[in-house]
Order: sequence, then structure tokens, then C-alpha cells
Amino acid sequence: MDDIFVARLMTSDLQTVSPDTLVEDAAQLMIDSGIGSVLVVDEDNGLRGILTSTDFVHIVSERKPKDQTPVSKYMSTDVVTTTAQTPIEEAADLMLEQGVHHLPVVDDTEGVIGIITTTDLTTYVAGLQTQTA
Repeated sequence: MDDIFVARLMTSDLQTVSPDTLVEDAAQLMIDSGIGSVLVVDEDNGLRGILTSTDFVHIVSERKPKDQTPVSKYMSTDVVTTTAQTPIEEAADLMLEQGVHHLPVVDDTEGVIGIITTTDLTTYVAGLQTQTA
């Protein structure tokens, strides 16, 4: 994998917003585009920042007055899952095919036993690179 460069894997069809874009509009753009972040750029396309789905967690938690909305109103119910015995490549393929970043691990007897995320996969691949270097 040493000969695979960022240019080969990166997304170049970017969704951007200006620093003055309302967070509600940025959120709608992210939902409509099926993405987890937008780049914040100035009028010269210079990078000013990034707004991620994690930032929205902070926005909601800091809101005053607090909303009294149960998570059931917004949660996904068509959850894609895997098992502990699924090969990692198969799990990664499933995440790509389904467009998810979080894959709960379930067991027929014990129910939910874990979760694997794109961060876990990145860490794993980075570890492989370190071992082969």
C-alpha cells in the first residue's frame, strides 16, 4: 500500500459553506449530500474551518433552553449490523455499501456486544502500515 497516495482516495467533489452560513443550512446540506462534514471556505476558496456531525452534538448539548425531545424522534431504526465473526474486509465493504460509519456488533444470544467504526478501521490499517514499514 506504499504506492497508494491520498490523491487516489480523496473526494474532490466537495460540499463547502461560507463562515456566515447558518448551522441549520449547513446541516441540511450535509443531510441532502449524505456527508458527515462540510468545509468552511472564504470567498477565495481558502480553508477557514470544518463543521462535522460531532460539532452538531456539541451544538445540541449547549442549546439553551434545552429541548425536551426524546432520541426516538431522530434515531435511525434501520440499523445495519454485523457479527463478531465477520471478516474485517467484509465489514468494511458493508460499511461502504451501506454508507455508514458505525456498525453495531450483535450476537444472537447476548444482543449488542460491540461496535466497529471507520475510526477503528483506519487505526487498523495504520497499524498494518507500521508493521510492514
